[in-house]
Amino acid sequence: MSAEARWLTMTEERAWRGLLRMHDLLVNRAGRSMQEGFGLSATDYTVLAELTRASDGRLRIQELAQLLGWEKSRVSHHLARMVKRGLVAREECADDRRGAFVVVTPEGRSAITAAAPRHVEDVRRYFLDHLTPGQITLLAEIADLVIEKNDDH
Repeated sequence: MSAEARWLTMTEERAWRGLLRMHDLLVNRAGRSMQEGFGLSATDYTVLAELTRASDGRLRIQELAQLLGWEKSRVSHHLARMVKRGLVAREECADDRRGAFVVVTPEGRSAITAAAPRHVEDVRRYFLDHLTPGQITLLAEIADLVIEKNDDH
């Protein structure tokens, strides 16, 4: 790292701070809607969405952590809370005694099936409806590029 910091320009700082504020605002709004309407936190919804995208509704815990971009300990703590509520279950891996799977339960599948239409409505109302199709495409390209350049796996 160089001795001299490359300070952000006003526009760069506005973009960075705006991205962080927008993320927090959208996650909080959508999370509140999920909690009030379905008893799911935004994090619960995200975990269930990843599990239900898997063909058999199961993922290795390490795989789920990578998909979410979380530390394994964070995933484990959150999954423990979801297991207590019956949304997911842990299964030992027959091939690898150190590994474990997390599996969406029928209760978890029912919860996300009920919540998904509201989630999509919220994504449109709070985010997509304020952008043009071109802006949405550009934002998707920017997100893909930044993720690709920063993804550790």
